[in-house]
Amino acid sequence: MKWLTQNAWARKGLSGLSVMLAVVGVGMLAYPFATNLWQSRIQDRLEDELASDELREAYEKGNLGEGDALTQLRIPKTGVDVVVVEGTSASALRAGAGHYPATPLPGEDGNVAIAGHRTTYGRPFHNNDQLKKGDEILLSTPFKDYTYIVTRDPFAVDARDWQPIVNTPGTKSLTLTTCHPKGSAKQRLIVRAELQQ
Repeated sequence: MKWLTQNAWARKGLSGLSVMLAVVGVGMLAYPFATNLWQSRIQDRLEDELASDELREAYEKGNLGEGDALTQLRIPKTGVDVVVVEGTSASALRAGAGHYPATPLPGEDGNVAIAGHRTTYGRPFHNNDQLKKGDEILLSTPFKDYTYIVTRDPFAVDARDWQPIVNTPGTKSLTLTTCHPKGSAKQRLIVRAELQQ
C-alpha cells in the first residue's frame, strides 16, 4: 500500500513538472514572435517620426535623443528595410537597430556604426552573413540618401572587441554589428562598407 501511495505522488510530481516544462517551452517559442510584433509597432511610429519637421530640425542641430528615429536602412540583397534609432541601449534596440552615439551620423567623415538584432525584434540583421563584397547598403536621412558599398565579406570578432566601431577620421565608412552565431552573443558579426562618392 505504501508503494502505491509513493507512486501516486511521483506521478503527480511528474505530471506537474511536464506541464511546467510545456509552458516554459511554449514561452520560449513565442518570445521571438512577441518581440517581432513589438518591433513592428515601434517601426510604424518611427517611420512617421522620420518624416516629421521636428526630427529634421533636431537632426540638423545634432540634438537627437536616445530612441529617436535617425535613418532608414535598406539592404536590397537581404530585404532589410528598417528605421534605425539613436542609441544602442536595450530599450533603443527594441526598434531593431540602433546607431552607436559616439560615431558619426550617416554621410559624415569617419566610421558610422549601427548595431542590430539577429534573432529578435524584427531581426533586421538576421542574414548579414550573406552579404558579400560589392553589395549595397542604403541610408536615408531627413536631408540626403547615401549609398555604402560592402568592402569585404562579413567577419566575426570577440564580443568584447570594440575595434570595429572605432572612429576612423579621413574615411567615410559604415560598420554594421550583430550577434554571432545566430542565437548567441559569444561573438559579433561585422559588415564593413564605404560611402560611394
